[in-house]
Formats: sequence, structure tokens, C-alpha cells
Amino acid sequence: MTEIASLAAETTTRIFRDLGDPQTLNSARDESWRAPLWSALEEAYLTRAWVPESLGGAGAGIADGFEVLRIAGAFAVAVPLAETLLAAWLLARAGLEAPAGILTPAPVREGERLDMAHDGRVSGRARGIPFARDAAHVALLARRGERPMVALVERAQCAIEPGADLAGEPRDTLVLANVRPLAAAEAPAGFSEDQLFSMGAAARAAQMSGALEAILERSAAYANERIAFERPIARFQAVQHQLARLACETAAALAAAGSAAETLETARDFDDAVLLEVASAKIRAGEAAGAGAAIAHQVHGALGFSAEHALHRYTQRLWAWREDFGSESAWAARLGRSLAARGADALWPLLAAR
Repeated sequence: MTEIASLAAETTTRIFRDLGDPQTLNSARDESWRAPLWSALEEAYLTRAWVPESLGGAGAGIADGFEVLRIAGAFAVAVPLAETLLAAWLLARAGLEAPAGILTPAPVREGERLDMAHDGRVSGRARGIPFARDAAHVALLARRGERPMVALVERAQCAIEPGADLAGEPRDTLVLANVRPLAAAEAPAGFSEDQLFSMGAAARAAQMSGALEAILERSAAYANERIAFERPIARFQAVQHQLARLACETAAALAAAGSAAETLETARDFDDAVLLEVASAKIRAGEAAGAGAAIAHQVHGALGFSAEHALHRYTQRLWAWREDFGSESAWAARLGRSLAARGADALWPLLAAR
């Protein structure tokens, strides 16, 4: 780990430990904790980790940002850190500065498209935008004809159709009707919605891997504390087997997400190798999230479903993150089409090169 990555990881851990402890927030009577936590993240430039210093950001590497998201996932706090990172990254790709405050990107679903007229105004609908109602600005990838354009718009200029995911977090539909951007610029040559989806999918894989680490630690601790038949349930072979499975699922998610982060760090383009890594990460982390959440609840019993316990903060987000930026089935189909198009003879060289 580089010095910058180590510093970012230490800072992220300290901020969330001090201001975003899941059990403390779970017991909070209101959401007054949000402002101090977000302010600390902004002051540490963690929300601008992927923005070059020349554009007012931290200038951290891609892998460094994913490490920040892994740690954030381990606290399962409902703040739009990943969304702001992605939106700021999108703006930076076109040389645009990211404003202060909460940002979110759009579109985030495959097949959706926003259109930019010749006068620069943007129209269209984008569904499932995370934290859209909380964002001050939205970073858009739109099309002027077939030319990709990056635009920054005020969220207040867009209509909102409220929605929510399984964790109760905002997943709103954003409606734009001839919205004039605050700034707009051409995207880099070859840039497309696929690249935004890939970064979003890798971000969710990183968050899921961090959340799985946390529920593994919590499940192991609970199993050693919970007494049944005069001994900790961790001594029962069935429970040991389940914890071992959870550890394996967690390790697989961490490995897949980490490999995708490293590939995105070094890749010059979003080529087939990046598709393989990102698809593998989103698929494997999603599968681990489903199995891991089930195991954690089995170990905790009914306690884990209670409103007073923090476990549900993790598992609900794991279930929700599986669907964001493409589900496992969507990424599997996309990867399958890509591999089939390359032909059978190209499969093994691609795998062996990873």
C-alpha cells in the first residue's frame, strides 16, 4: 500500500469510527449526525479522492479511492460518499471542476440515455439515481447526437420522482426538461455510459466487500458471546461451518473487488480485460453478499432482524448494492456476450493474462 493509500485508509477509518459507528447511529433519534460526518469527509478530501489536484481534488489513485469505499462499506453508513466520488470523477474526466457538497451521477442504469440539444440543454429521465433528492448538483453523461458530453446541473432544476431501495435509501427518478447546465464539456474520446457503469459497479463491489468483512467480524464475535447449552455457540460444529463459509465468501469478494480496483488503476482504456475484472467483481461480490447476509442472520438468529441491532444496516445495504449499476445476472449476460464475440480461441489468453 502506498503512503497516500495508507493515509487515506487511516483517515477514513478514523472519521467513520468517530462519527459513523453503526450501532450508535442505529440508536440515534434523528439524523443530526449526518452534517458532522459529511463535513469531516469533505475536509479530508475523501469526497474528491479521484479528482486531480489541478481541479481542486486530492489527486489520489483509482485504487486508493476504492480502498476508501471498502472501509466506508465496513461501516454501512447512509451517506453518498461513493456517489459523490463517482460524480466528481466523471466531471474530472471532462476537465470540469466539482462543486462542494453532495453530488450524484446519472444515468446509472444500462440502456438509459440523456440527450443534449445543440443549445446545450439536457432532457431525459434517469431512474434509480442514488441520493438524488439530497444532492446539490448532478453530474450527467449526455449525448449530443452521438457525441458523449459531460454536464453539471443543479439538482433543483430537475424534477424528482421519489423512490427507495431495500435499505430505505433514496433511489429517485430524475426528470430533466430542457435543463441548462452550469458547465459542460466533451467527454474524452471513446468515453461512454459503459465506463460510468463499470466504475459504479466496481465501487459497489468494494463497498460490499467491506460490509462482508464487518458482518464476518460481528458474527464471529457474537458466536463466541452467545451461550447455548452452557457453551458458546461458536463451539458447535454447524455454527463453525457457517462461519467458515462466511469467511470464504468474504475472502472471495475482497479478492475480486481488489483485483478490479488494481486493473482500473493501471488500465489505459476500458477494454475487455477491464470488463472481465469488473464483471467478475460485481458478480462474485453480489453472490457473496446474498450468501453472507443469510449466514450472518442465521448465526445471530432473530436478534439480527431487530431494529435495535445494527446487523440489518449491513444486510439491507448488501441486498440493495447487488442491484445498483447492474445485477449479477446483467453483468453475467454482458460478460458472456463479450466473450462469445471474441471467439473460443481468445478466451484462454484473456484469462491467463489476468
